[in-house]
Amino acid sequence: MAILRDAFRLLIFEPFARWKLFRDLRRRRQAQALEEKKFNGSTNGQAKSNGHIHATNGNGHPNGSVNGNGVTGPTPKELRQLNHKVLRFAEQGWSVVYYTLQWSFGLYVHYNLPTRMLDPTDLWVAYPHKHIAAPVKIYYLTQNAFYLHQILVINAEARRKDHIQMMSHHIITIFLMVGSYFCDFTRVGCVIMVLMDCCDIFLPLAKMIRYLEISQLLCDMTFGVFMISWLITRHILFNFVIYSTIYVGPQHLQWLWDQDGGHYVTKNVYGVFCVLLVALELIQVGWFWLICKVVWRVLTTKDGATDVRSDDEDDLSEAKED
Repeated sequence: MAILRDAFRLLIFEPFARWKLFRDLRRRRQAQALEEKKFNGSTNGQAKSNGHIHATNGNGHPNGSVNGNGVTGPTPKELRQLNHKVLRFAEQGWSVVYYTLQWSFGLYVHYNLPTRMLDPTDLWVAYPHKHIAAPVKIYYLTQNAFYLHQILVINAEARRKDHIQMMSHHIITIFLMVGSYFCDFTRVGCVIMVLMDCCDIFLPLAKMIRYLEISQLLCDMTFGVFMISWLITRHILFNFVIYSTIYVGPQHLQWLWDQDGGHYVTKNVYGVFCVLLVALELIQVGWFWLICKVVWRVLTTKDGATDVRSDDEDDLSEAKED
């Protein structure tokens, strides 16, 4: 998983983002230089003979290097900002690729299981489900590999304000996946993973649009799709799964630990499983509150949608520069 992530980041997303952002900056500088030429020409009545325009700061020193076209190069602050956007764009690009592929594969797995999304009985009928199909096993293995890798990533990168919530989410998710696999709750597990992966496509996509400075309106619209999909999948359909687990599941299960017979459920084990599902939902409620804060800011101010879980290091560096 780490090899795939780095391959997409280093070979595709980072080169593309660097080319796009530096090209846009160069075009803005060229337009600015042209405007300054016109302004100076109309003010002084003559064009500059050498065609060079030097941008200076308040102390009269040049802010950036000047090329042969009279366009200043990026300042150190602009270079830091551009490199930050390139790295963030690449990280979010990998998320879009992974969640799109995994959600599509999850739909395929769910379609071939004898379950229906809005029928809670299908998740538990004929338990235990001893014969697990190969696609289900692959689905579980790749999802576990991804979340184990995410635990390493969020500890290696700059910490966000919701670091504890994110760590808790990943750990709970891993326990649920491992537990559902060994207790033969794979039908429930597949449904949950499909629901979780759906909205995770749109948030990193909105961030990618923002980092590339394509269109704030398009970024806000993508964020709106993310919010709606989050509400439907994680606070309506997911609660339906929790209801099925707490109230419908016990009607079809036997409280028996029998390895030979394929029964791995006791009341204590099942209780822990239900508690972890509820804990996962509580974390998501906290995140949904942050999402609502972003939407409120978009509706009441001129600021576009941004991730309120900003990096502490970035906040500190921006404060120093200001």
